[in-house]
Amino acid sequence: MTSSYLRPTRQEDQRLYDHLLYCVQTETPQETIERFRRLFIGGRNYEPLEVRIALETLASEKEAEESFHFLLNRCCHILINRWQTQPQNSWAIVQLVEVFRFIPPIGSVQARGARRLRQLVRDFRETEQFLTLQRLARVIGNTIEDRGKLRPLHDRHGEGNLVGTLINRYPYLYEHCLLSQDSSYEHQQTVRQIRDRLQQQFELDLSHYVTYQVRKAAYSQGDRLIQPVKNPTLLSSRELGVAVRQFSGRIEGDRTHRDMAKNFLTHSLQASSYRNFKEDLYEYLTASVDPQYGNQKFNEKLYDRLKNTLSRYDLQKPNNTLLLRTSSHLLNFLVVESPQRPDHYVFVDLITNLGATPTVVLLLKITLLCNQVKPHLEKRFSILFNHYESSTEEGVPWLVKSMENMHIAFSVHFGSVDLSLMQKFL
Repeated sequence: MTSSYLRPTRQEDQRLYDHLLYCVQTETPQETIERFRRLFIGGRNYEPLEVRIALETLASEKEAEESFHFLLNRCCHILINRWQTQPQNSWAIVQLVEVFRFIPPIGSVQARGARRLRQLVRDFRETEQFLTLQRLARVIGNTIEDRGKLRPLHDRHGEGNLVGTLINRYPYLYEHCLLSQDSSYEHQQTVRQIRDRLQQQFELDLSHYVTYQVRKAAYSQGDRLIQPVKNPTLLSSRELGVAVRQFSGRIEGDRTHRDMAKNFLTHSLQASSYRNFKEDLYEYLTASVDPQYGNQKFNEKLYDRLKNTLSRYDLQKPNNTLLLRTSSHLLNFLVVESPQRPDHYVFVDLITNLGATPTVVLLLKITLLCNQVKPHLEKRFSILFNHYESSTEEGVPWLVKSMENMHIAFSVHFGSVDLSLMQKFL
């Protein structure tokens, strides 16, 4: 299917874009937001009139149902891209998304063009583009220091502790959850900057918390007062301690997960055939699976999956390309395949029987073999996040715990935090 947003920009599009760009550069954010509301939702007495005429012309086109949401998304991002570069105005992004909360009934306007426009704006709220805007607003709303300027960002599914409200906690989801297919280069760069900043802050908070736990243990018998440090995760202190030990500690003797992955690659990529490589990979992965669980059905399923993966290459020598493709196939099997095929029974079964931390260890072992597959794993988690976005945290505790564990694992192995010397105290 051809994406409508790729169509050439015409005179009416450009007039609209130029107008909004001029407004966001010359007016206060509050004035621009009110102007945006009057232009797209108000429907009356908009000046300059030629801009409103251009907008209604675009809304009246035959293909508007397929293309208008791309146009409206771009209009939003013309304003957002400007405000993102001005930290003191980032609150306006949240307020812009709030504009779409209340759209008057279609029947409250008489003119045919205005009714058509209002219907398209209402339809925009059901698109992936608007959902992405809501996620971005949540993240920014949670990172603004001056919260006095914000009204609560309401979720259209109602109040409550929804999984969607946790998006700010997981920067590794941002590339997949905060960007849409028509995101501009500037917006992509901004999202990555937000991601990097929040990831660094989490790593710093995690390091401080672990240091606090070490000091508390060291002075447990003394009278010295230690300033408490808040747990930066949604896990309990015990669960966090287990996760840190599992991800950063020694697994076999003095060897860490990274050591074991390196050792596996050194020997197994020299295997005589891809078939033999997959046999070795099976042993490498099942070594960390509780035999009581693995010997029931899981190990057999994993073995069959590997056996049938890219079997036409079985007699070839293994190489990095086959490693990447094999790792991707494994993550599809262990987590979830795609938004179109969102079945994740294996993943839920693993967490139910092994727990979130051992399950993430299994995924981590694959990722350490092939760093290039990390974005693929992040994408698998974003599919689950999107699937359960409207669910309550209490309804899917296994998902929240797995996302928290994944964040810790990524921070330990792909971030700058080093907890290896502290894990024995936890």
